[in-house]
Amino acid sequence: MITARAAATFEPVGRSVAVARAFVRDTLHGWGFADIVDDAVVLTSELVTNAVVHAGTAADVTCLRYDTAVRVEVADHYPEREVPMQTRGRQFRETDNEGGRGLLLCAALASRWGVEYSPSGKDVWFQLDLPERPAGTRSAGPLLPTAELPVADEQVRVAVVQVDRQAVITRWNDDAADLFGHSTADVVGKSLADLAAWPQTPGTGIGLADALRLSRWEGTYGLRDSSGRVLPVYGSHLRVRDSVGEPSTVCLLVRAEERAVLQSPARGSSGADNHAAQRGKATDAFEVFIGSPAPDDLDGLLQRTVERARDMLDGDAAYLLLATDDETELEVRASTGLPNARQRFARVPVEAGTGRYGSARMPAVHEDLTAVPGAVPLLSGTGMRSVVTVPLKVEGRLTGSLGVAAEAPGRYANQEALRLQFAADRIALAVESARLTELERLRRGSLSFLVEASDLLAGTLERDQTLALMAQMTVPTLASWCAVYTIAEQSEPELAFVLHEDEDRIDGIKALLQQVRPPEPDPTPGARIWTAPADAAHSSALRASLRSLGVGSGSGSRPASGPGIALATAAAVGGETVVLPLVARNRVIGMLTLGKATDERFRQEILELAEDLSRRAALALDNARLYSERTAISQALQRSLLPPELPHVPGVEVEVVYRAAGEGNEVGGDFYDLFPIREGCWGFAIGDVCGTGPEAAAVTGLARHALRLLGREGFGGPSVLELLNAAILDEGARSRFLTLLYGELWPKEDGSAELRMVCAGHPLPLRLRPDGSVEPAADPQPLLGVMDDLELYEQSVTLDPGDVLLCVTDGVTERREGDRMLGDDGLADVLATCTGLTAGAVAARIQRAVERFAADAPSDDMAILAMRVPALPTS
Repeated sequence: MITARAAATFEPVGRSVAVARAFVRDTLHGWGFADIVDDAVVLTSELVTNAVVHAGTAADVTCLRYDTAVRVEVADHYPEREVPMQTRGRQFRETDNEGGRGLLLCAALASRWGVEYSPSGKDVWFQLDLPERPAGTRSAGPLLPTAELPVADEQVRVAVVQVDRQAVITRWNDDAADLFGHSTADVVGKSLADLAAWPQTPGTGIGLADALRLSRWEGTYGLRDSSGRVLPVYGSHLRVRDSVGEPSTVCLLVRAEERAVLQSPARGSSGADNHAAQRGKATDAFEVFIGSPAPDDLDGLLQRTVERARDMLDGDAAYLLLATDDETELEVRASTGLPNARQRFARVPVEAGTGRYGSARMPAVHEDLTAVPGAVPLLSGTGMRSVVTVPLKVEGRLTGSLGVAAEAPGRYANQEALRLQFAADRIALAVESARLTELERLRRGSLSFLVEASDLLAGTLERDQTLALMAQMTVPTLASWCAVYTIAEQSEPELAFVLHEDEDRIDGIKALLQQVRPPEPDPTPGARIWTAPADAAHSSALRASLRSLGVGSGSGSRPASGPGIALATAAAVGGETVVLPLVARNRVIGMLTLGKATDERFRQEILELAEDLSRRAALALDNARLYSERTAISQALQRSLLPPELPHVPGVEVEVVYRAAGEGNEVGGDFYDLFPIREGCWGFAIGDVCGTGPEAAAVTGLARHALRLLGREGFGGPSVLELLNAAILDEGARSRFLTLLYGELWPKEDGSAELRMVCAGHPLPLRLRPDGSVEPAADPQPLLGVMDDLELYEQSVTLDPGDVLLCVTDGVTERREGDRMLGDDGLADVLATCTGLTAGAVAARIQRAVERFAADAPSDDMAILAMRVPALPTS
């Protein structure tokens, strides 16, 4: 039975794909089904693309909620275009063959999917089953002996935090202040998200912002304490509303290792089944070691494992590392008795140290670590003396390593190693299964993230906007801060953009990176560690602290920044920093630098995702660079086709308005010019080349420079245009028709001006007299670039004081609004209202009349040349 429905229709344009993804994401989040959002977004993207891009029709997207599943339907209106199907024996081996890949994704990700045809369209749908335990479901746990109860501190602190609908903190109890070190006055009025460090990773679980909007939620995330360290906490959120209906969220938080205080027990059977399960539990080695109920998430399982291992061997600390896919490194995923935040996601080589004790592939015992320094790098500086480590293996393959350590030497021998190995064998399969489940969820989330990122990067060709998008997509999703370096040909890397999740830290990080030598450009794929920012930040913080104490300030100079700012910057960049090359067309064009705050490290899966993003970002940045370079070249060439400035003509006011149609165009097919020919004589021209693009621009340049050259050689107007006509025809296939008004302007001592003009196929110039009458000032003659033999003649006009001569291109007279056109008569009517105005005011009024004639922006080039002889002063 359908319990909820949401539908929307999207037009057959490329941007509809992103809008459809947002519609499905918002719908599922609104229903509280965040676990399936990533899969639904990816599938929707594929199916809507098929509809609006390939089928070329509008797409109708419908989301249906059932009791146990969500169904998304994407319908188009092109039933004749069949959906490509994979036939038996045919594989998608060709890289260019994209047909049917969307259906392969449906088959891989969806619980069910299908295609339905109708006379008016076809409907492709997929169904995603909902998790067995929806948010908010609770059940009672079994009776446990005292020895198997979860371990907690003597004084358990339960932080109670209340946030409003915008996630702004309104209540902060004493336990919260004790737990995180922030006083109530420090945090009330701030967003809870400002304190959150994770989850901010696609696919690792529900985000904090999403969790605060659900009716009930439980899970693990990290909050920063007053010193900037990340404290893993377990939270239980409940959405409530007050007496006036205003919603808020109450959050109960405890330390992650004390999650049992708040964690809802797993759902299980009841009655006789429960009793039987309890009776049989003693024979289950896994349950004996891990306890019941077993955590159903990887982090919880790993944390429970290290706690039980520590207790089993009466140790002071324990840790668990998981192997990478190639088994060359181990990544710290859980620990107890050690600084969790500092060690989380740290990576160590599998074969660290010397001899059998350094190997992670077999049990090892260190009776005293001081005798073999560096044998267990993870424990360096922790005060641990003795340690026992055992491998976690599944089907003979190394999947992890479990270690227990003590502060006293000689605590462990082979007997303890065998006990710990027995426990590791019981837990290895469960850990590997949970790890694969998490990895699959992360990869699905990563796919959704890359789909969105590719769409955003493809949506712009602006270099600066591309750089900003690269940083905004990584912070805070992948890293705490990001810096982008760009590399021009034969030049050093240049810091182009810096972003931090806290805007107050951006300036400090930027100043720090400008003092540090940029990383070396290396085209080798993958992330590489860069320690320079953290080293420089710590050195700067140390110097600032010493100066504040009056130590080492012999020069007497004031510090550039106080110790507080330096320490904050050091904390912001004090974690792991990696550099990924931005490679396009076999050349390093930049570097993407990602960093974590103090004591934080990157997960291997996040680095792989960042590497995928860097490849897409490099192509987008290179495209933006090429577009910017070509635009700059085009604009420079275009600007050369127009005069740099208008010369001063004594006794005559001259004003020009020029607008080129089209984005990024400075010059179109229209052009104008005004230039001195000889003493007391100026040439003027206004023309329109048929067509657009480089061919039209070439004729524009030819015409303008030919007019200047021929006019200054003493040729009259008809001869100038006849020679220009021959030059245009000599261009052959590249020639273009040209309409042109060319003339010579002779100011007279009596305050008038004589004009000699030739109007070759161009809109006629209009003369405005002081009494408001308007008349053509020339006769029409043949345009240029059509026939060889032209018989052109020159016409003379005298502008008396107060007269205006208006010359325009057809972009003015052919301005349209539906069936209406401004035309020559409309232009004359507007000009008649311009009596007594200066040349600049006349040109501006004509421009406004053209723009206001229609609601749409002008689609044709427009040039307006106004010349006015000032009226004589009255006595």
